[in-house]
Amino acid sequence: MAYPKVNDLHAFLAVAREQSFTKAAARLGISPSALSHSMRGLEERLGLRLLARTTRNVAPTEAGERLMRSIAPLFDQIAAEVDALGELRDKPSGTIRITCTDDQIELCLRPKLAGFLAEYPDITLEFYVDYGFTNVVEERFDAGIRMGESISKDMIAARIGPDWRLFVVGSPSYFERHPAPATPHELTRHACVNIRHRPSGSIYAWEFEKDGQAFSVKVEGQLVFNSIIHVLNAALDGIGLAYVPEQLVAPYLADGRLKQVLTEWCPYFQGYHLYYPNRRQASPAFSALVDALRYRG
Repeated sequence: MAYPKVNDLHAFLAVAREQSFTKAAARLGISPSALSHSMRGLEERLGLRLLARTTRNVAPTEAGERLMRSIAPLFDQIAAEVDALGELRDKPSGTIRITCTDDQIELCLRPKLAGFLAEYPDITLEFYVDYGFTNVVEERFDAGIRMGESISKDMIAARIGPDWRLFVVGSPSYFERHPAPATPHELTRHACVNIRHRPSGSIYAWEFEKDGQAFSVKVEGQLVFNSIIHVLNAALDGIGLAYVPEQLVAPYLADGRLKQVLTEWCPYFQGYHLYYPNRRQASPAFSALVDALRYRG
């Protein structure tokens, strides 16, 4: 068998991941026609059809999927080792991509960003806001942020924030129109602002605890968001009650724009953690970020 060239395999991986000759060619810096010719040559040498082509898109065949699964980790490892050569420079550099949520940025990242960027001018941070529990390996992120209890055991995790809890809050104008709930079960009589983390997922049921007994309440309302920031804003606008992180709502409680209820029923959750695959340990830029974000409380 005529073994394929490394460049052809790298090009195939780009096409398989992008599922587009145009996008893959742009990423590789070559023309779509040259890339298509390269893929035909690769398929001829292997004697297998790797890509199923239509007029609108391209997707890996069964053989292509198998090849992609086998070579993708190898090319990713090569990329990681090349990034690690930054250790030879005076300062860490490169781009770090992180998937997270709005409140995680506000609570854990934003307070430290200005100082970190000033100290490391050659590092670029890219944040992708997503409440859908993105797979950082499949989507090629360097790291993600989740609560400690939600991180799979094959990931490395670094705590970046303290334990926290959600507060049930509403505006003074809302409580002028509606009596405050005495127990979580009374929330079913109130207009509540909901959150749905994923388009295909269920609406989050508010979690509570009393005397060691945990339970949840499915609340109802006319508004559903996938961002906690907009949930908070709806509460500020007097539309309904919201269940939002304590630290995020603290300034509004202090100045009286919001009032909290059911505090004794609100449980604590494990603090946020930065999680990442083992291969990222070699990057000096990433190590610098982990050290800067690490919670030392």
